[in-house]
Amino acid sequence: MLFKAAVLERIGRGEVTLAFRRWTKPTVRAGGTLRTAAGVLAIDSVEPVELAALSEADIRAAGYASREALEGDLRPAGDLYRIAFHIAGEDPRENLRENDTLDGADIAALKAQLERLDRAAPWTGSVLSMIAEKDGQTAAEMAERLGMEKLALKRKIRQLKELGLTESLAVGYRLSPRGHAFVKGVVKDRDSSRG
Repeated sequence: MLFKAAVLERIGRGEVTLAFRRWTKPTVRAGGTLRTAAGVLAIDSVEPVELAALSEADIRAAGYASREALEGDLRPAGDLYRIAFHIAGEDPRENLRENDTLDGADIAALKAQLERLDRAAPWTGSVLSMIAEKDGQTAAEMAERLGMEKLALKRKIRQLKELGLTESLAVGYRLSPRGHAFVKGVVKDRDSSRG
């Protein structure tokens, strides 16, 4: 479940506590959580509703000025669901990304995790190197260089984000402080093993 940047800001301030989505099948469930740029959302309820039955208060709680504005943002097909949520805390990946104090054990653990991701076909080293080249490297640019489908690469980059190594920008990606420390640590390990 994605939110526009302006809505995420309002979620972070506690002004938006509802969302409406048309789905063939809900992508979130009551009792679950959803990580967003505004923090981790706790999903309180997911209920099917009719657009005509929505109250003005519901529409405002979803961040819309009118029923028409809400309807304009909805997919044309699927059942309409009302999703109630609240901020449950910060995204734990933020603290992980900022942790740039990596010792040998941390680097070894990250290497092992990347090796697991590379099991089917190696990609993590190339992608981390490309992202390290310059901030704002886009998935389209990298996918073309790698001969890979863009959406498949985006899914892979999300795995690096889960490890705290990368972060998304308005356009493209960059290495996080943790990512920079890891890349430097790997180069240092490689250089010391040669010497």
